[in-house]
Order: sequence, then C-alpha cells, then structure tokens
Amino acid sequence: MKLRLPRWTALAAVLAVLAGGGTWVAAASDRPPPVHRADRVLDLPGARIDTSYYTAGGDGRRPAVLLGHGFGGSKDDVREQAEKLARDGYAVLTWSARGFGRSTGRIGLNDPAHEVQDVRRLIDWLAERPEVRLDKAGDPRVGVTGASYGGAISLLAAGYDTRVDAIAPQITYWNLADALFPEGVFKKLWSGIFFSTGSAGAPGVPSGVPAAPASASPACGRFTDELCAMYQRVAVTGKPDAAARALLEARSPSAVGARIKTPALIVQGQADSLFPLSHADAMARTIAANGAPVAVDWIAGGHDGGDRETDRVEARIGAWFDRHLKGEANADTGPAFRVSRAGGVDSTDGQAMLRGATSDRYPGLSAGPRAVELAGRPRTFANPAGANPPAISAVPGVGGALGSFSALGVGLSLDFPGQHAAFDSRPLTEPLHLTGSPTVRVEVASDSGEAVLFGKVYDVGPDGRQQVLPAQLVAPVRIEGVHKARTVDLTLPAVDHRIEAGHRLRLVLASTDLGYASPAAPATYTVTPKSALTVPTAPAVRTQAAALPWWVWGLPAAGALIAAALLLTARRRTVAPAPDPELASVPLQITGLTKKYRGATDRYAVRDLSFRVEQGQVLGLLGPNGAGKTTTLRMLMGLITPDDGEIRVFGQAIRPGAPVLSRVGAFVEGAGFLPHLSGRDNLDLYWKATGRPAEDAHIEEALQIAGLGDALARAVRTYSQGMRQRLAIAQAMLGLPDLLILDEPTNGLDPPQIREMRDVMIRYAAGGRTVIVSSHLLSEVEQSCTHLVVMDRGRLVQAGPVAEITGAGETLLVTLAGELAEPLVEKIGALPGVGSAARTEGGVLLRLDGADPTALIGELVRLDVPLTGVGPHRRLEDAFLTLIGGGSA
Repeated sequence: MKLRLPRWTALAAVLAVLAGGGTWVAAASDRPPPVHRADRVLDLPGARIDTSYYTAGGDGRRPAVLLGHGFGGSKDDVREQAEKLARDGYAVLTWSARGFGRSTGRIGLNDPAHEVQDVRRLIDWLAERPEVRLDKAGDPRVGVTGASYGGAISLLAAGYDTRVDAIAPQITYWNLADALFPEGVFKKLWSGIFFSTGSAGAPGVPSGVPAAPASASPACGRFTDELCAMYQRVAVTGKPDAAARALLEARSPSAVGARIKTPALIVQGQADSLFPLSHADAMARTIAANGAPVAVDWIAGGHDGGDRETDRVEARIGAWFDRHLKGEANADTGPAFRVSRAGGVDSTDGQAMLRGATSDRYPGLSAGPRAVELAGRPRTFANPAGANPPAISAVPGVGGALGSFSALGVGLSLDFPGQHAAFDSRPLTEPLHLTGSPTVRVEVASDSGEAVLFGKVYDVGPDGRQQVLPAQLVAPVRIEGVHKARTVDLTLPAVDHRIEAGHRLRLVLASTDLGYASPAAPATYTVTPKSALTVPTAPAVRTQAAALPWWVWGLPAAGALIAAALLLTARRRTVAPAPDPELASVPLQITGLTKKYRGATDRYAVRDLSFRVEQGQVLGLLGPNGAGKTTTLRMLMGLITPDDGEIRVFGQAIRPGAPVLSRVGAFVEGAGFLPHLSGRDNLDLYWKATGRPAEDAHIEEALQIAGLGDALARAVRTYSQGMRQRLAIAQAMLGLPDLLILDEPTNGLDPPQIREMRDVMIRYAAGGRTVIVSSHLLSEVEQSCTHLVVMDRGRLVQAGPVAEITGAGETLLVTLAGELAEPLVEKIGALPGVGSAARTEGGVLLRLDGADPTALIGELVRLDVPLTGVGPHRRLEDAFLTLIGGGSA
C-alpha cells in the first residue's frame, strides 16, 4: 500500500490564485495531436518554482511524468522531450529547480528539505489535475526522469515518496561525496566547474516575483551558505574533510537507497569522469536488491562529451514508462544490460559508429575475471612541488569525443617522466574484451607518510609506444600511513574496451592529474605490484546478430548463394588493395573518385575525379564554394570513404587508419587546442599522443615556421586568430610529413603573414616534399603553386602547371635574381616592340607591342638584366573565371 503524504495546507489557495495565470499555448508540431503547454509559477515554501505542464489528445486520464533538467540549466532544456512524451499519452510537468532558470531560492544540491520537498509538492499538484490517472486519491500514476542533476532528483524522489511508480535516471550520481571526493581525493576541475556554474550570477526572475535572499558570499552565487563554506574550505586545503563528505552524502540518493523500490532504467555514460560507471553499478545493485526491476544502459557519451544517443535513449525511456506506468505488458523495454561499442568510422562524417552489445542480466563490474601478469619490480617516482605539471587524462568537453574513438586506437593522455610508474604485461596471445573495473594489489611507500595516486590501464600497441587510455579515465586514491610499505587493493576505472591480440596492458600509477588535487609538498613514492591485474570480461555480454530474413531459411540454396555473394562483395570493400610498387614514389594519385551526398541518389559532392601529384610540387586545389574541394581532402585523409574510385598515397590505398597516413600532415577546417596550455605545450602534447618518438617531431623546425616567437610560452586562449592559424599549420608540419595538406591556410593572417606562409610552402616543397593547398586567394595560389587542379560541381575542369592553365598572352613576366633600379626599368620599357615595363613583386611585367619574345631575351641580357626566367603572364583570376564559366579572360 502506498503512503499518502500529508496535505500541503496552502495548496488549494495557491492553485486558486494561479489557475487564471496559466497560459495555454499550442506547441509547434508537424504531426497530430497538438501539444498544449501551460506555464505557471508555483509559490512553494522558500522559493517560487517556474513550471510548464504539457498535455495532448483527448480528455481521458493518463499517467504523469516529472521531467528534470541538468545542473545549470532550466525547464526549457527538456521542452522537446516533454512534448514527445505528451504526444505519447503522458501528462508531463517540467520545472526549473531552485536557483536556476526563472525559479527563485538557493541551490541546495537536491537538498531533501528543499529540492526533494519541491518534487513531492509537484506530485501533490499532479494529483489534483483532472487529466492525470490516479492509483488512489492523492496518488497519481507518475514517473520521474532527467539527466545529471535531474537524474539524481528522480532517484531521491523515489526514495522519499512511495507514490513514484517508475524512474529513469541518466548520467547521474549515487553518492555525491564519492563523485567529488573519490577515495579521499578532491576532484578539483569538475568541482570548480560545478560551483562556478551555480555562481555565474542570479538567474532571471519572473515579473512580480520577489527575489530570494542573496547568498552571504558573492563568490558562491545562489548556493546555500553551508555549501559555499564547504566548497571554499575544501578548495583551499585541497583535501576533503569528514564534514564535507557528510554534507554531500546526506543529499545523495545513496542515503535512501534502501527505500528505492521503484522500477529503474539506469542510463550512464562511458565518457564521464564526473559520474563514472561505478555510480550506476551501485544504483543497480541496491535497487535490484530491494526487489525492483532494473535495466542498465551504458551510452557512449557523458559529461566529458561524446554521443549521448539522445533519440535511442528517449525512445527506451518512453518504452520503460509504457510498461511500468501505462501497464503495457508488450512494451519492449530492451535488455537488462546494454553497452554501446565503437563499430568503425562513419564514412560520411568521420564520426565513430556505435553498435550495441547486450545481456539478459546485468553483469556488474567484476564478471568473468581474467588474470594478466605484470612485470613487478619496484618503481620510485616523485610528486613534484605544487603537483605541477599535472598528468592529463579526461578533459571535460574533449575527453568524450576522444573516448568514443579509443576502441579505434585514438586517445589523448600524458604522463610526465619521473612522475609515474608503469608496469606492462606480455603481449596478449588472443583478443580480450574488458568490461568492468580491473583490480590490482600493490605495495605503496611514501617518504611523506601519505600518497595520492592515479591509477589507469592503457592499451599499448605492438610497437610499445602507441598507447590508448580507454574513455580517458583514471581512478584516484589517497593512501595514508605509508611511511613504511603498505599493501592496498586498487579498483581501476570501469570501462568497456577491446584489446587486440599482440597488444599489451600497461598499469600506470601517476602522482598527479589535471582533474584532481594532489599534495602541494614534494614527496617520493615507491610502488610494487603484488598481484596480477584482474580484468573483468563479462562473457555473457555479446553483440547481437541481426535476424535472418525469412527467405534465407525458407530457401536454403538461394540463401547460401546470396550470402556468398555478399561475403565476396564485403571482402572487396573492406580489404585494402595491395600496394602498387610503380607508384611508391608518387605522393598522390586519385583515380575515378566519386562521393554522393549523404542520403542522395543522384547528387554528387565529387564525381569521377582523377589527377596525379608529383614530388616537389605545390599543388593548388581551386574551385568555387561547393566544388567538392574539402570533401576530396577529407577522403584523402581517410576521414570519409569514397563511393567509388581510389586514392593512393605513395602507392598505398587510403582507408581509415591506413599506415601510410603517418606520412601525411594536414590542416583542414581548423585545429583544436587546449586553451589553458601554451602553444609549445599543445604541440608537445599532440606529438606525444601520436606515440611516435620525440626525435621524429622536428619540433624546432615547425616552431621556426610558425614564427610565434615569445607567444609560444603563452596560453593559447590569449592568441589571435592569425596566431592560432600559424600554430595549427606548425602542428600539421610536425614530423615533416612527405605530403602536407593545407585547407585555407591563410585565413586570419595579415598580408606580411600571408607572404611568409607563401614562402613556407615553397621552401617546404623545395626539399623534395609535396604540398597541396586549397585557397580562395587566387593571387597567392598563382605566386606559390607550381601546379593547379580546378574543380567545379564535383568534377575536374582542368589540371596542369600554373603557366599552362593561365596560358600565353601579350604580357611577359621577367623574373629576376635581384631588384632593378628604376633607370634600368625605363631602358627596358624603351626597347623596340615593348609597350611598357613595370616593376612587380619578383620581377618586371612587360607589355609587348610587336616584340619577338626570343629576341627580347637577348636584349635583356645585353642590358645586364639579372633575369632568372621569362614566361607569359596572364592573371590566374581571369583563367579561373573562364574555366568555371564565371567570366572571360
């Protein structure tokens, strides 16, 4: 039997006052039924809460859904999901939590005495609505969902109010103290973001609504005084205390975990260093132990970024509510456990493709353990003074995108020499799929008596240098009482990652990490592994094969033939062609390259494109907007797969991740840098991420090309656009690649910098390397490029040397070894058959008036003109416009 909450004594009066204040509007929709939204401000104790109520369809009663928002957001963030749920037959109530959006009050981090009570009163409000289905008087049929901050309130609502019938928390926390102070270590980066978001200034207040009292500390914005004092205390010391933990634990779902007996769909992010998968594990185990149905879904993205799989997740939440709120027994709520895994790269946009792996039961974080032995001699390393420079693992907003590609061998992490210990396994003899939290026992000693360590497990390639940190995650731990060696058990981050045969596992214990606070005093740590690395493999979790069509099993012979044909076709598509030894010295040959627009049957971005580039050339790729230049460059770099044709670089066919791409440097559509690091540090970090030896970077040559001078030591966030552009081009030149691709390299550069960039390209190719440059500055292309490829509407218009494309004319360009004095220029202009002579950059322009070019050369030699070349001169702009039909020469 459900417990009825005491009647909120002021509810009837408030509803009477506000009934006329609700504004009903028809929300835009491209399909029936229309959604109606009513906006109301509810006057609750200590705050006025801004709400929106969504309904659609007829007058019958329906279940209700409370939809919460993330931290720093408002009810407006979830409007689209609310409208979808309303169309699906739910009465949906959204609200802006205290201190956010247009709601007043102070932020209490889902304080049971305030934010949780607000939700209970919202349930009271729903119980009074004539559209809402009731289980009994005062008890609406209601579910609660939301992400992050809203996800936690769904769990807390279920723990504090037995009227809640189903929940679907997303990427949220179980114990907020464990999230911000994991294993006694202060998560300073995320905590700073958390508190600065809530301190960004007072949110807007509806007209006529008095503001809540301002916080006692302006530095903490709308946080309550006790939270403000707690954060400032921990941020100063860098070490959480017992009072701080107790304060956050009291506001956490874990505090009422034994009371949560509500069907729960738990959605958690793999790319999430704020609320990692261990929080979802604790939720699932506790709620299942209470006897409630539980399903767990590990999505690809999370608070660090990446793909949140919004459409799929919202559809699954809808099905979950259909089963547990509407009572639809045939609603497909999905498997008990699902994890999204990278399944290659989308050929159209270069993004990681996802595929699901499932199990009919949640495996937890330790299923299918496998022991992997590690090299075990003691290692000694330092915690530097001030804990600086810190190692880098997850970076909010960046790590998620990289984490999505970790299964494809891409990652970003940095451990400084002398600040970590590494222990490698032997190369694996067969693939291993890690699903869960690895564990290891180590012996730790510190000359300071305590150690703060950051544990991580790398996937190390066969060459021993390239390493990937799955999901960019680390596990911090504070170990005290270690003046003498002490043995401790470490639980490492929960991830889902496949390690290929031939790869090794590398356990790293570092003394610092960018996201966390380490002791400021220098110390020396010694660690020794005392056990094998135990790796959970969750063997019951398998990628589900697609069901076979009926005609395959109905017509076995035909099915076998079709399967064989498909297999042969797939092999032709996926197996790279053999290298062509005759093209081993050719930087680039493109043959019949074709790419259709995504979803189109007869619209082409690139169509039947063929051309060849030789060593030492600077090739200009020209064409109007939409000509297919960038699409061609992205296919050349393996980011997009062509529909037809092939690209060969030094005889090797290009595929995503092709080894020959290591000989290609590229600057296409800008480059992303970590804004808080200096220009030099960004270049160092980028090169370390490639896993190649430091001596191969040729970083000093690249820095000389960049010409940033003292700015290299400054944070990138202080750079102008032109400085960022030059740094990005220097990054592309790291390693001095044999083929350099530059897309609009002069964007953001002033005229002197443009001239410098022109010289850079010419010098770069003069060393026997090749440059391909796409630019809209035709005058620069004309002066810097030796050859051109002109494209229009995806097709090749013309290719060849610049002089051949510009063609002959009545103007000659005389290039010189030095600058001519004006009197000598006048003498040239007075020669028979010369109409005029004018100095120009790099030489003299001669307009002919009947002179024979061959005889003219002799006259110039007689005048001691230091000529280096004579050729026809016609502006590239004229030729370009003629070729694409935009004008005439």
